[in-house]
Amino acid sequence: MESMLNKLKSTVTKVTADMTSAVMGNPVTREFEVGRHIASGGPGMSWRIYNGTKKSTKQEVAVFVFDKKIIDRYQKFEKDQIIDSLKKGVQQLTRLRHPRLLTVQHPLEESRDCLAFCTEPVFASLANVLGQWDNIPSPVPTDIKEYKLYDVETKYGLLQVSEGLSFLHSGVKMVHGNLCSENIILNKSGAWKIMGFDFSISSSNPSDAEPKYVCKEWDPNLPPLCLPNPEYVAPEYILSVSCDATSDMYSLGVLIHAVFNEGKPVFQVNKQDIFKSFSRQLDQLSHLSPGVLNQIPEEVRDHVKMLLNVTSNVRPDADQMTKIPFFDDVGAMTLQYFDSLFQRDNLQKSQFYRGLPKVLPKLPKRVIVYRILPALTSEFVNPDMVPFVLPNVLLIAEECTKEEYVRLVLPDLTPVFKQQEPVQILLIFLQKMDLLLTKTPPEDIKNSVLPMVYRAVEAPSTQIQELCLNIIPTFANLIEYPSMKNALIPRIKSACLQTSSLAVRVNSLVCLGKILEYLDKWFVIDEILPFLQQIPSREPAVLMGILGIYKCTFTHKKLGIPKEHLAGKSLPHLVSLSIDNNLNLNQFNSFMAVVKEMLNRVEAEHKTKLEQLHIMQEQQRCHFSSFLKCSFIHKKYSGFLCCIHMTAKRFRLEPTTFGMVTPLAKDLTSSLLNTMTSVNNLSLNSGSRTIPMQGGTVSSTFPAGPTMGGMGTMGVSNGFNSPMGFQTGGMGMGMRPAAPCLYGGMATTTSAPNFSALTQNQNQPSKPTDMSALDSLFTSSKPKVSMNQMAPKPAPGATAPSPWLSQYGTGQPSQTAPMQATPMGMTGVQGGFGMQANPFFNPQNFSQPVASSTINAGVMKQSASVNNDLKDLFG
Repeated sequence: MESMLNKLKSTVTKVTADMTSAVMGNPVTREFEVGRHIASGGPGMSWRIYNGTKKSTKQEVAVFVFDKKIIDRYQKFEKDQIIDSLKKGVQQLTRLRHPRLLTVQHPLEESRDCLAFCTEPVFASLANVLGQWDNIPSPVPTDIKEYKLYDVETKYGLLQVSEGLSFLHSGVKMVHGNLCSENIILNKSGAWKIMGFDFSISSSNPSDAEPKYVCKEWDPNLPPLCLPNPEYVAPEYILSVSCDATSDMYSLGVLIHAVFNEGKPVFQVNKQDIFKSFSRQLDQLSHLSPGVLNQIPEEVRDHVKMLLNVTSNVRPDADQMTKIPFFDDVGAMTLQYFDSLFQRDNLQKSQFYRGLPKVLPKLPKRVIVYRILPALTSEFVNPDMVPFVLPNVLLIAEECTKEEYVRLVLPDLTPVFKQQEPVQILLIFLQKMDLLLTKTPPEDIKNSVLPMVYRAVEAPSTQIQELCLNIIPTFANLIEYPSMKNALIPRIKSACLQTSSLAVRVNSLVCLGKILEYLDKWFVIDEILPFLQQIPSREPAVLMGILGIYKCTFTHKKLGIPKEHLAGKSLPHLVSLSIDNNLNLNQFNSFMAVVKEMLNRVEAEHKTKLEQLHIMQEQQRCHFSSFLKCSFIHKKYSGFLCCIHMTAKRFRLEPTTFGMVTPLAKDLTSSLLNTMTSVNNLSLNSGSRTIPMQGGTVSSTFPAGPTMGGMGTMGVSNGFNSPMGFQTGGMGMGMRPAAPCLYGGMATTTSAPNFSALTQNQNQPSKPTDMSALDSLFTSSKPKVSMNQMAPKPAPGATAPSPWLSQYGTGQPSQTAPMQATPMGMTGVQGGFGMQANPFFNPQNFSQPVASSTINAGVMKQSASVNNDLKDLFG
């Protein structure tokens, strides 16, 4: 790898050094930058051709350099002869100006080491193209090595040479004297240009009708660079030292043969004995074998045969050659017309440009790109011709690669993007918008192409607006989303709202409908659908356009309209539009079909949502009921335990009863703890169990779910602590309602009950447990009432049964009922859970109060089933 890099470096260094040494010190380098060595040409291929640019204008040129080192082997007088001959040729070329002659940009400059002059940009010499690679860089450039002439290039090239000779012979009365492939230069656009006037001969009597040319005798002792190419020279020039315009025509015949025979002339000349060689050649020309001209096209073969005739009078002149049928080729005539456009008026040009699209497909791409395209783009300076030229330029652009388009077409198109007159320019660009967006780089699209589209949407001409709106959907997929969202859509909306043309308004809606798929859902909902409600007109076409956008948005998989928007905005708008008097029956039916489809979706989606919500609420209620069941039992027996502890604590503080109460409180506490644990465990596993108690068994039935209706309260105060209480379910516990306290409002007691009966029964297991002591424990003789709490008194004559027996005795199994909070004014008992505990339930659904007698009797008012409860709750 390193060796390859070193080799490349040495090659580049060598080429740079050669180029530098070739032109170092030459005045040409003051104005021109000399670039790469690209070709060679001129007499004996002695001129090296470099590409270059003018420093001041950056104009591209070709720099011809003759290195004096190549003639170091000659004597000084021979060197002087060679230099003088080369100078004469360049000076003559500089004086002559014609499209068929190589154009000199800077005259010849001489330095100690070289001769140099500058011309129009050059590709190579015809000799290089035909395979003669003398004095060109090694390796041979690929573009020259692989260059093949097309038929149209050959035909038109030979026609150009014939026209150049016609100019020399008829215009300036001059004989070229050395017409050969070395002196034919192909410029950068492919045109054939004549150079090498080193041996040109001017007429000695230019004013006379018959010019007279005096030529020099062939001197074989002169250096080859001081003599014309003998293989192209006419026989009379060598043998009889005479020449005229027909001598150049003989050279043209040899040139035609060389072009069709890979650069080979008709005869090989022995330069050591040229006179003898030409004598033999003269005989062969007199009896020319048909096989010599086999490679030449048949339609020009006879003309070439005449050009090679020994008798000069038989040879056709240059003007006659330009008119032969061989050059009546469509491609050649097209190229010829382009070269003479400066002579045509606008009407002739417009007619030619209209027919050009039919001719372009018949021409090779290289000819179109490098010959026709520059001629077309040069017409952009004439605004009147742009509508006729632009379609052809865009047609050529379609055949170009993206790189060729950016390099050859786009620089000339960029100024045209900004032209607004004539209006046909904008229409043509819109029709080819897909081409422009595909091949133009993103930065140029943003800066040049899209601004043109925006101008078209806002154009004062409704025709342009309609065309633009119709074309935009065809290339919408090529527009970047930010540009579409922030620049294009707002202009379309503005055009729809501000125009007075129904066609523009309808086309705006159609355009929006077609490009919806390139937008995102929320942009459509936030920007497009609200815009539809701003459209003022109510023509049927406009209404159907609005309906189309709604339907497209509603049915598109990517977009869709949420049911909230459907119910709140879309459906009201569509329903109001559907009853417009301008709509016919079919249009009304179309509105109704969309409306019904939207309603069906709203119904289906919302019904599904409510069903799912109902299932979730049922699941939540089930879990919540289980929680309340466990919490209810835990709180109930925790309340009992708390009451016992507080009572025991109170009695322990009194010395008179300390010895009797302490054992009782300890045993009762232990018994209640065991009972509560057993009940909790049993209530989680079974709806009805028999719970063992100390001193016997008490059968108690517990419901599977908590019973919350008509919940009673109890309270205990020991005189030293703040009132404490617990909540109990309405299980038939006969208790007096009390005012709310810290735990929901408990009755208070100030006197210690008598536990003697209970103590005596503990030693008699065969008898049922006497609960009278507990009756006195939970029945207050003189309730202590606080300032802010007044408990309602029980009805007179009502005897409250023992809450203990009522709680653990055989009772009615209760069904699961929904949680409710009972107001104080209705039941006399404040519930433990209300709206703050579960906001999904409403207390006003429970309008029937629970009578105090029902509470005293230990019976709750229950619903027949869960369904009845839900019916009561949700109606």
